[in-house]
Amino acid sequence: MLYGVQRSVKRGSGMVMTEARRRPGPKRALSEDDVLDAALRLMDEDGPVAASIRKIAAELGVTPNAVYTYFADKAAIEQALVERLLGEVNAAAPATGDWRDDLEQLAVGIRARLVAHPGAVPLFLGGAMNGPQALLLGERLLTLLAAAGLDREPAARASYLIMVYVLGAIALEVADQPHAGALPPEADRIEARRAAWSLVPAGTFPRTAAATDVMAGWIGTDQYLWGLRRVLAGLTA
Repeated sequence: MLYGVQRSVKRGSGMVMTEARRRPGPKRALSEDDVLDAALRLMDEDGPVAASIRKIAAELGVTPNAVYTYFADKAAIEQALVERLLGEVNAAAPATGDWRDDLEQLAVGIRARLVAHPGAVPLFLGGAMNGPQALLLGERLLTLLAAAGLDREPAARASYLIMVYVLGAIALEVADQPHAGALPPEADRIEARRAAWSLVPAGTFPRTAAATDVMAGWIGTDQYLWGLRRVLAGLTA
């Protein structure tokens, strides 16, 4: 038999009947990382609303109670995802000794992680970023701004301004896509925007039509760095 062992049972008629005794198979091993991986896959496909406890459990082939063993609710999963992504940013952040270069690379690292996982972007906009990795990122920003010559108060204000710029730019880049799911390559997205902007009537909107080649790249790396560098220049002027 496929499951278990056979046994013979004699009945009053003298006939021998065979029945299967089902033997339970091994339990599926599950970890916090498994739950977070499943949640991130669901978010990347259909946005943050897709990662309910029930859907995460179905993705893993377990019952919802198995997920609750590791996380109290969906909010706990979302906070853990934020911490995981920020942990990846912190682990990869360089320390060259040049505050401007290090800050740029930190900002580029945040964008790279979130563009790769667009479904997680709303978590950074609507949730409290107060976990250990979020605090470490904030400490890094304050340290870099102190190296730029900013005192305690302007450095604190500047760190918030930088995060507003970084997360705002990323949110607009992700929102530029009409459907949830993984983003196409940057070059393809810029080309699609260029085609759309080319339809603007130059006779009615002459300045807009003249700038469409630049506007097409608003969601690109060059624009992201252009804006960040001017923010930093203004902060240290």
